Amino acid sequence: MVRFMSFSSGSCGNCYYFGDGKNGVVIDAGVSLRRFKKALEENGLSFDSFGAVLVTHDHLDHIRHLGSFCKKLCKPVYATSELHSALARHTFTSAHIASCRQVLPASGGKTLCGMEVRHFVVPHDATQTVGYAIDYDGYRFVIMTDLGRMTDEAVSYASRADTVVLESNYDMDMLMSGPYTYDLKMRIVQGNGHLSNDECASAIKRFWHPGLKNIFLCHLSENNNTPDLAYRCSSGALAEIGVKKGEVSLRCLPRTYPSALFTL
Repeated sequence: MVRFMSFSSGSCGNCYYFGDGKNGVVIDAGVSLRRFKKALEENGLSFDSFGAVLVTHDHLDHIRHLGSFCKKLCKPVYATSELHSALARHTFTSAHIASCRQVLPASGGKTLCGMEVRHFVVPHDATQTVGYAIDYDGYRFVIMTDLGRMTDEAVSYASRADTVVLESNYDMDMLMSGPYTYDLKMRIVQGNGHLSNDECASAIKRFWHPGLKNIFLCHLSENNNTPDLAYRCSSGALAEIGVKKGEVSLRCLPRTYPSALFTL
C-alpha cells in the first residue's frame, strides 16, 4: 500500500513523504524537525518510516532545515553532484551535510530504500533543480515542485506515472495586477521561475494517460493564486480532453500545514 503526504507546500517550506508507511523517502526538508515529527506521529509514522532524503534544489524553502535533519537523524541525503557542491557551501547545510552526502548517478537510476529513483533536470533559477521519478514495486510516482516551464523529459516521465505532483504556482491575472515588482514578476514568468495555472493545465493535457490515478497540485502562491483557481484550471483541462469526473483524483496541497496521509 503506497502512501504520500505533504508536510508543507509553498514558499514558506516544502517537504513530502512517499513510501509504504514502513519504508520510504522524504523529498526536501523545508520544515522544522519538530513539526515534521509531529505530523509523522499524527499519521502513525515515525522516523523509521523513511530511509533517505532527496533534494530537489538549494532554495531555502526546500532546505532550510536539512542541516538539522542531517545532524539529528543521520539519514543519507541524495542529490546530484552539482547540488551537493552547493549544499556543502550553503549557510544552512554546510556544517552537517558531509556525513550524509550521497551522490546520485549522472544518468540512470539509483536503488535506495527498495525503490528505483531517477532524477531529471528542470528549468528553475537555483544552482540546479531536479524532479524525481520513483518506481516502487511497479508503482510510479513523479514529483516536480518548482519549474519555470515543462520539458519533454518531464512530460515523458509523467506520462508513465500513477501519481504526479506538479507545481501550479500562480494565476497570471493575479500576478500581473498584484504588488510584486516588475523584476520579480518577470523572474516568475520568463521560463526559469514558476509554472502558472495555465501552464500546469497545459502540461496535464500533454502527459494525461488512462493509468494516471492522482494529480496533486503543489507550491501554490499565497499572493498570486488560490486553491479554487488552480483546481478549476486543471480540472477544466482534464474535461477538455474528455477525462470524466472520477477517472483521476485531482487535489491541491495545502501551503502551510500538513496534508492528509493519502493512500495512492
